Amino acid sequence: MDTRYLDDLAPGEQFTTPGVTLTEAEIIDFAWRYDPQAFHLDANAAANSPYGGLIASGFQSLAICFRLFIQSGILAESSLGSPGIDELRWLAPVRPGDTLHCEVEVLEVRPSSSKPERGIARLRYTAVNQHPEVVLSFIVNHLLRRRTIA
Repeated sequence: MDTRYLDDLAPGEQFTTPGVTLTEAEIIDFAWRYDPQAFHLDANAAANSPYGGLIASGFQSLAICFRLFIQSGILAESSLGSPGIDELRWLAPVRPGDTLHCEVEVLEVRPSSSKPERGIARLRYTAVNQHPEVVLSFIVNHLLRRRTIA
């Protein structure tokens, strides 16, 4: 896909990524490294948790959803990073064998008033599993280059 610059995006525009399936081993490996809670690490302990079984870390689900969109290449040449994430919500557990894809909607496009070569695009990310059930949502404030300078 061709790179989109700030000027190429419009509120309401949507993108959908391919999916990825999480394995039990990937969930446990991520948990050991970054979120070592029993319901992410140990199937037996997780069975006795409120989740009734092993679940992925919400941070892993967030990273996967973000990666899927970034790998699409839509912002490959225009991205300058991000000043932050808003409204992060973990809505349902992600389990071994779940396949997640990400749906991304452009909410707002705002050129910078002080740096005309860039601006902010607010994008809502929604991670959806195979059921289809929304498991995660968040808004990223992407700092993007402009194609044209006003």
